[in-house]
Amino acid sequence: MGSLGSRFQSSSPGPEEAGEGTSSSRRHGCECKKRKRNAQCDCDSEKEEDDDILDTPRRKKLKSTSKYIYQTLFLNGENSDIRICALGQEWNLHKVYLCQSGYFSSMFSGSWKESSMMEINLEIPDQNIDAEALQVVFGSLYRDDVLIKPSRVISILAAACMLQLDGLIQQCGETMKENISAKTVCGYYACASIYGLDSVMKKCLEWLLNNLMTHQNVDLMKELGADVMELLIQSSDLFVMQVEMDVYTALKKWMFLQLNPSWDGPIKQLLADADAWLCKRRTDLCEKEPFLNTEEGTPFRSVFRLVRLQYIINDLASARILERDNILPPEWLTAMYKNQWFAMLRTEFDNDNGPQESNKDEFEQNSMRCGRKLSKDGDYCWRWTGFNFGFDLLVTYTNRFIVFKRNTLSQPCGGAVSLQPRRHLAYR
Repeated sequence: MGSLGSRFQSSSPGPEEAGEGTSSSRRHGCECKKRKRNAQCDCDSEKEEDDDILDTPRRKKLKSTSKYIYQTLFLNGENSDIRICALGQEWNLHKVYLCQSGYFSSMFSGSWKESSMMEINLEIPDQNIDAEALQVVFGSLYRDDVLIKPSRVISILAAACMLQLDGLIQQCGETMKENISAKTVCGYYACASIYGLDSVMKKCLEWLLNNLMTHQNVDLMKELGADVMELLIQSSDLFVMQVEMDVYTALKKWMFLQLNPSWDGPIKQLLADADAWLCKRRTDLCEKEPFLNTEEGTPFRSVFRLVRLQYIINDLASARILERDNILPPEWLTAMYKNQWFAMLRTEFDNDNGPQESNKDEFEQNSMRCGRKLSKDGDYCWRWTGFNFGFDLLVTYTNRFIVFKRNTLSQPCGGAVSLQPRRHLAYR
């Protein structure tokens, strides 16, 4: 920066500049130079007055060409050679500007009847397009920049896609990516999937993977469809806060809101009301059939199937909740209990020390998902008290490093403790 900054400092005149200055002073024929320094030189005064006149800026605010074009041609419609009618409104426009649109360029350049018409009635098949969006899109053809409000971006994007305005489509996509939140993410994702903005869809999914478990927002959970929820639950990038049981709990609340969209209570009351609703259904209907096997519960089977039950049934309290809710088909749990029982036996009696080599696909599908929020960098320590085949671990986080230590050798631990001396762990 020093060398760069030095370029901005005023440098002393070089040899050529100094030479020119010397020669010009020699050519100066004014006799006043021979007088005292404090004497007034009339010729210098006249020269300074002339310079002041020449150098004085004449400030006049000129309207830019873009603003003039927008005001005169678009808003006032002067010299219009075509009228566009749509959604009960009319726009007096100009073909030379409309041809920036691929839609109108094709219309005017071929042998279509519209190419010679002075008035065109546009059919608007997309319900996302309104007159205000058309006003913005038509106006964008007459100006250099367009201000797109996040609340209006979906309508403007729909109109831009219809008229094939690639630049405006790209700007709408950037506006959406910059304004993803709990209020906008579902609408933006659905809109991006309709109009083919893959980068916006990816950004929305990233936001949901990072925030689904921490933003317990009622409106967000009502808007999330089963297809999107399925993508989130199966992803290894889902930030699970705190353990897999919390994924099941979030799905239970989400399912309740999907089936009871008129529910409008505080977020703290949501789980209790969801449990009460399930209990009342079992009692009133004398329903012994697991909820996912019923007609009403069938649409949610594919999502609940992705919950990693092996990390829920290891905890007694969580296993009891699964049995009480009676949401899951019993064969799902029976198969999982059997798999975990044999895994424990292999650990204790068959010298199964855990994963021997890294298999990315298997890891991403079957690994334990558990997350914590660290508000700032520093030293943290917590116990991993899950059943984990009797291995109680101490997790330490220091300087962006995670260290696992065996905890049961020095600290008491409730429940069974594995006495095997070695265990392999794979973590990410």
